[in-house]
Amino acid sequence: MNPDLEIARAAKLRPIHEIAGRLGIPDAAIEPYGRHKAKVALDYVESLESRPDGALVLVTGINPTPAGEGKTTTTVGLGDALNRIGKKAAICLREPSLGPSFGMKGGAAGGGYAQVVPMDQINLHFTGDFHAITAANNLLAAMIDNSIYWGNPLGIDARRISWRRCMDMNDRALRGVVSSLGGVANGFPREDGFDITVASEVMAVFCLSRNLADLQQRLGRMIVAQTRDGANVTAADLKADGAMSVLLKDAIAPNLVQTLEGSPALVHGGPFANIAHGCNSVMATRLGLKLADVVVTEAGFGADLGGEKFLDIKCRSAGLQPSCAVVVATVRALKMHGGVARNALGTENVEAVRRGTANLARHVENLGKFGLPVVVAVNHFTSDTEAEFAAIHDAMRALGTEAISCTHWAHGGAGAEALAHAVLRRIEAKSAAYKPLYPLELKLADKIRAIAREVYRAADIAVPDPVAKRLEAFEEAGFGNVPVCIAKTQYSFTADPAIMGAPTGHVLPVREVRLSAGAGFVVAICGDIMTMPGLPRVPAAESIHLREDGQIEGLF
Repeated sequence: MNPDLEIARAAKLRPIHEIAGRLGIPDAAIEPYGRHKAKVALDYVESLESRPDGALVLVTGINPTPAGEGKTTTTVGLGDALNRIGKKAAICLREPSLGPSFGMKGGAAGGGYAQVVPMDQINLHFTGDFHAITAANNLLAAMIDNSIYWGNPLGIDARRISWRRCMDMNDRALRGVVSSLGGVANGFPREDGFDITVASEVMAVFCLSRNLADLQQRLGRMIVAQTRDGANVTAADLKADGAMSVLLKDAIAPNLVQTLEGSPALVHGGPFANIAHGCNSVMATRLGLKLADVVVTEAGFGADLGGEKFLDIKCRSAGLQPSCAVVVATVRALKMHGGVARNALGTENVEAVRRGTANLARHVENLGKFGLPVVVAVNHFTSDTEAEFAAIHDAMRALGTEAISCTHWAHGGAGAEALAHAVLRRIEAKSAAYKPLYPLELKLADKIRAIAREVYRAADIAVPDPVAKRLEAFEEAGFGNVPVCIAKTQYSFTADPAIMGAPTGHVLPVREVRLSAGAGFVVAICGDIMTMPGLPRVPAAESIHLREDGQIEGLF
């Protein structure tokens, strides 16, 4: 059996009202989903608006490798450690998608003695949020086709429908489909397609909304198609925004669970960071900030993707002021960035670690451009050597950054206390001077170029004429003053997942752009990234099964 699963099953979970009490949430303000998870009532969330905010800590990482980094594990370990040393801390995480759970990545609830629980429920249907988002997305799709079928009163050009259906599963066969086949009674046949739910604009709107009213307004602004003369058609034009809000009214309330050590964890929303903005919901983060001294939150994949989007999109949209950033790395992952094959990672190789620290250093330097002090968390593996850690420590010291070896996987919060103290020193120094990377007044193409040059260290971007004209059309329609959301491989600073380390001078190819008017950003799809992933050759689903006693095996 997987040790993470054994540890999770051996844990004695506390009743959820006890966890709520640790944040000062009264019993009347929680809506339990069983004994160990609950929604926090929206009226209670809104009643906290006038309270001052605690400190916000971003946990991000290097470009991920098959060797593993443990970003969620470190987020949980740091939250537990802060509570251990006397701070009132809350953890804010994204909800896992079924796609990677049954595909390649596996569960996303931390690991070892730094987990959020109940692990199996969080990784599967949880409180039904993703199902509600999928239903709302597909209701809108159905209403588009229905409007066309019944005389097309809005004059929608069926060739210019941009809204796609979605499902929360990796299924490459659904990337491109033809719908409405079978005769006149089924509508007008057209090309269509599916995105994974976490890439839906409904997910982005869900995670960026401040309350139910904001949610409905954002849903209504979503552009779904155009008329023959090029006028935009929105969800509000179809009168779909009200019904979509009804489907999402329970889901929008933040979810409360716990860590193995009983720290409160708000797990809510879950856009992917390689194809969406990669952060948990604004409502959960703001709730945590009203209730805790310190909120530890995670952004998906590396600091070049989730971290950049957290700072340029989420913080700007929600008015958040982060105090510190933690960059997670492992000796093993840095060896891979230094050119070592996966089957040789257990052997000491100080020189490869030194080469690999170029990737880590790039992320640390980039976060400095946003005005954040940085601490590096080295997630410890038993094969790590003192000389290898010393190479990381020395490289970070040269940048004025502290690198700390953490053992939270094996020891829970106790293994991250040094990290917690280092983070508190940065918070108490009040040295953060957060600022976005680019002003919103820049042209959309120049915003993409700014990220490419400043974060990816590219020489330039390649924008084909049709894409450039589409960006200009967005600006002419009044959508020029919005952030950009880069959809790109997570494995590299380039658009080529095979190029590791810290490359410079490359060109970022912008293949397609999409306007997310409700979410409030423009998505730039770069390289071969897909908004509907496929399953790997041997999907994790092949190993997931039920035991005779009803317990789930293979999910981790």
